[in-house]
Amino acid sequence: MTEQDVARRRIVVGVDGSPSSIDALRWAVEQAHAVGAVVEAVTAWQYPVSPGWTGTAAADEYVLGIARKTLDSAIAEASDPEPPVRIGARVVEAGAVPALLEAARDAELLVVGSRGHGGFAGALLGSVSQHCVQHAPCPVVVVRHREDR
Repeated sequence: MTEQDVARRRIVVGVDGSPSSIDALRWAVEQAHAVGAVVEAVTAWQYPVSPGWTGTAAADEYVLGIARKTLDSAIAEASDPEPPVRIGARVVEAGAVPALLEAARDAELLVVGSRGHGGFAGALLGSVSQHCVQHAPCPVVVVRHREDR
């Protein structure tokens, strides 16, 4: 396998800081190591829609900082200090579904947790993971949190 082939092998994983997304990131790192791929960890953020409020640059920076910290913390928790694969981190200002579907273009695999922070506690599959399963441009793996099994 050439280095160019490895560069094309990419596994995208959605990370929102929830236990399920951290397990999904762990799974993605193990899979990437097994197949010689890189991991692209993606966190998305956006303001809730509110008539008349557009936000400010300071608010954008604050929310972006929280999103970056969430992503960095998840990567630190899910991987060793010297992970066996390259993990790229990307914070995107968009809804989770559009951000993940866009990131998954030309990816080998999209990995998501079964449930994020929102929704109903008893739901087996969250709305983001369900939408990704139905609309992703590549195969999708949904990882359940260990304690939900």
